[in-house]
Amino acid sequence: MQSQLTERARTQRQISLKALALTLIGLVLTMALLFPLYWMVISSLETNQEIFRIPAPLVPAQITFSGYMSAFTTQIPNLVTSLIIALGTVVLSLLIATPAAYALAHFRMRLTVVVVFALLLTQMIPTVTLSTPMFLIFNKLYLLNSYFGLILADSTYAVPFDILIMSAYFQSLPYELVEAAFVDGTNEWGAFLRVMLPLGAAGIITAGLFAFLYAWGDFLYALTLTTTNTIQPISLSIYNYLGQYESQWNGVMAVATLSAIPAALLLIFFQRYITAGVTSGALKG
Repeated sequence: MQSQLTERARTQRQISLKALALTLIGLVLTMALLFPLYWMVISSLETNQEIFRIPAPLVPAQITFSGYMSAFTTQIPNLVTSLIIALGTVVLSLLIATPAAYALAHFRMRLTVVVVFALLLTQMIPTVTLSTPMFLIFNKLYLLNSYFGLILADSTYAVPFDILIMSAYFQSLPYELVEAAFVDGTNEWGAFLRVMLPLGAAGIITAGLFAFLYAWGDFLYALTLTTTNTIQPISLSIYNYLGQYESQWNGVMAVATLSAIPAALLLIFFQRYITAGVTSGALKG
């Protein structure tokens, strides 16, 4: 009996040491991955002389907000533009992808495998190969330099990805709930709107969040489909700001920091929905 207790205590100690080692490794990797973000933030609070000082200080000796003052006076309209485009992409992509994902998850069709393969194939095509034909098509449709044009372009990437995410989530939901709604006299659309949509909120939020992040950080379509400065998302504005104010690196870093705040807040607030939405397909029994 004593030997069994000793062996159990030794095993628990080994497990604890292993967990501690993995935790330390995880912390080190997390710090390494977040260090560029930390460097961006502190550089936005430093003077240009401190940014290029060798050795570079880990903590700014003198904090200045001149970079943020310059960023606020020039970049607020561009932040609003990016917000409009990102929210528009979320709405359009979810309107298309949600019923498509539900149909793909629960309606058994012969072409289901082909459709899934086509959706996966769209994710493998580099965006840069589509930018030129997209420009030619949008030029013919008079959609250049327009909010709807950028929203539509970003949705072409977001819709297939959202369908894949939400179809996996809808598959994890029991279809018996829809059949029970049929017994109560509800049709397919009614069951979808009243039963499956509320239950699929985690998957829908996850898909919408990914669509928002893609549209918010899109640079290639913003560069290709805008030929004037009337509509300029923040991702493109950072590029232009870097060219115009290359000597004011604290201002450039301030603009980059401001552009990262909305995405970071969304990830923090909706973290539990992301976990539930992404892992739902793997947990289906």
